[in-house]
Amino acid sequence: MYTPDYYEFCCRVNIVAGLNGLEQIPDLLASMGANSPMILTDKGVMAAGLVDVVTAALDDRLTIPAVEDDVPPDSDLKVVNRLAGVYREKGCDAIIAVGGGSVLDTAKGINILVSENSDDLMDFTGAGALKRPLRPLIAVPTTAGTGSEVTLVAVIADHDNNRKMLFSSYFLLPDAAVVDPRMTLTLPPHITAATAMDAMAHAVESTVMLSKNPLSDAHAREAMTLISSNLLSVIKNPSDQEGRLALATAATMAGIAFSNSMVGMIHAIGHSVGSVCHVPHGTCMAILLPYGLEYNLHKVGDRVAELLLPLAGPEAWVSTPEDKRARAVIDWIRQFNRELHQATGGRHATCLKDIKDHENNPMVPRSRLTAIAETAMGDGAIFYNPEDMDYEDFLMVTEAAWEGVPLDLTKIKKG
Repeated sequence: MYTPDYYEFCCRVNIVAGLNGLEQIPDLLASMGANSPMILTDKGVMAAGLVDVVTAALDDRLTIPAVEDDVPPDSDLKVVNRLAGVYREKGCDAIIAVGGGSVLDTAKGINILVSENSDDLMDFTGAGALKRPLRPLIAVPTTAGTGSEVTLVAVIADHDNNRKMLFSSYFLLPDAAVVDPRMTLTLPPHITAATAMDAMAHAVESTVMLSKNPLSDAHAREAMTLISSNLLSVIKNPSDQEGRLALATAATMAGIAFSNSMVGMIHAIGHSVGSVCHVPHGTCMAILLPYGLEYNLHKVGDRVAELLLPLAGPEAWVSTPEDKRARAVIDWIRQFNRELHQATGGRHATCLKDIKDHENNPMVPRSRLTAIAETAMGDGAIFYNPEDMDYEDFLMVTEAAWEGVPLDLTKIKKG
């Protein structure tokens, strides 16, 4: 918890936002002494034509030695190592990362290796392993969700060992984040919903962590308001550039918030569902968000209650008795998920058992819940959670989220 005499807040990323943000990239790189960037993306972003939008905005002012789209949906250690080799072979001097969280995390991993002249990313896991600035990195997010463009963390999957590795350092912050709504116009409704709820989880969870502070709260609450006010309307009108910019701004603000306050059990379980069952992170966050608030309610109920205003608006705040506001926040999030489910034609799942792959097969079988709980035990995000958790706690929460039923609050062991 912060105290009146001490807390820390830092955001060193130069944020360039708006309808002409992409056109500023050449000048940004020139100010960093770079002119031969690798463009890093994934096949979905490439197929959507978004890299073409970026290169058109660059207007031949840069030499692009490499355009690489071999980034999987879940960032991968082997891919990071291979692409670091491409960076060196092609003589690149910077990275323009165009994509969602996996692309941006992959770019951060590549940047560690090429900047440190290393072939072993494992040497830099955890917090504080990096000791000096890295090479220039510009982040161009194509999803309004992860906030990776302004975060000091990267999560890289080691699929051979079925784990996700966390990297944390102020040197991992991109030099610039270009937030341009043209990058999110092609997102389908269900991905728009999932990524925005990823940002919502960042914002909400950051306000109840042990390391929260007034500045992170300010960013988080504005992000909540922007998402709650714009997400459903953008899903119904995907070409709304102002709404898209609002969601992208919210994701960036939520990223700034949780980079300073960190996250907790919601992300610990979400990371584990992702690593064990390969479920997209935003989908996990949307489902798990109300469960995290329920589990921590006895410790931070007053903080949860304060979120009713930015989420539901002044009328709901005034009409809800003070002692009912925390519960109303949790109910509001569940109802918002149900509305997103309806608005996306049922593609926004509201419980773990309903998550389906592209062939409509369940992605989280009940038999994997024990593995998810075991994996969550080793996730560093739990360090900042207001209440401690053991294996039985993780399993209890995961089972409730799988069924889609509220937590039995009498079963929570209060530390």
